[in-house]
Amino acid sequence: MHIWIDGRAACSASRTGKGQWVLRTVAALLKRTTVTILTDGSAVPELWQNGNATIRSLPKGIRWHTDARRLIIRSNPDVYIAPSSFIVPALLPRSIRCVPIIHDLIAFQSDPHEWKAKLIERLTLKKALKKAAHVCTISMSTKKDLLARFPFVDPDRISVIFAGPLDEHPAQSSPDGETILCPGTLCPRKNQLRLIQAYAGLPQGTRDQYRLLLVGGRGWQDAEIVRLAQETPGVEWRGYVPEEEYRTLLARCTVLAFPSLYEGFGLPVLDALQRGIPVLTSAGGSLPEVTGGYAVTVEPRSVESIRMGLLHILQDATLQETLRTAGPGQAQQFSWDRTAELLLQAV
Repeated sequence: MHIWIDGRAACSASRTGKGQWVLRTVAALLKRTTVTILTDGSAVPELWQNGNATIRSLPKGIRWHTDARRLIIRSNPDVYIAPSSFIVPALLPRSIRCVPIIHDLIAFQSDPHEWKAKLIERLTLKKALKKAAHVCTISMSTKKDLLARFPFVDPDRISVIFAGPLDEHPAQSSPDGETILCPGTLCPRKNQLRLIQAYAGLPQGTRDQYRLLLVGGRGWQDAEIVRLAQETPGVEWRGYVPEEEYRTLLARCTVLAFPSLYEGFGLPVLDALQRGIPVLTSAGGSLPEVTGGYAVTVEPRSVESIRMGLLHILQDATLQETLRTAGPGQAQQFSWDRTAELLLQAV
């Protein structure tokens, strides 16, 4: 089978969750089949330097979508996979076998989100679903959300293909005994504001021992998050960090805090579990699916719930050891090889 896929999200210099998913899923596919990767002229990741990869570069902007549509129709590949945008799937004729990848239904929620992304997704996803030969989601939670929002989709036409961790064999973690790490783009959905407020409410002795380190680029409606991070003693916001620095911070942190309001999967949580890092995360969405119960879960809209969760995970040494021991086993359920195999079965 010759697969075509939109690879743009993985070619960004500051990859976020979707970019990581595209990067590593394509790398796993290249070990199994030939793939034509559509890019926008950005640098191609080293992971894709493989004889099974063909790179087709198209102009950036709106022309990318129109040129991609024209090229796909002319070439008529076995399947076109759309992992990060539904514009082309919405424009393609039904005669082209197209499989959109649904990461989440964030654009259809009432919580604040980047307005441009929300508008485009709301305008294109329904049409893309109606034309799709098959649909894939990256969690059971997202499949459930998709069926609730678009009940016309046959559940049998939706395959859950999951995701994998940052590294197949990560370096051993060495907790520094002082860092609570919170990765993610600064925005209301990632919930850094409530996390900072919860941290500020911890006893002075706990704050003296543990710092809260935020890593992630600026997103939207984040001015208050930045202000509070800069003004709250014990809190540091480092901005976007490259993968190698992120790996180092993961290996050294004592706890990963990820009280997101909503996630389609939650890659940082899986990375922490794999390394035996105790995790504090949210009780809803896909996150319990990823943790398998091996985490401290909180109500993400409650500052007090997050504060009590932090106290629990920071002060209970027995709990920390239990989570360190159980996390790697839970993480073994997920891998990019498994995702690639499930995707190939679906398409």
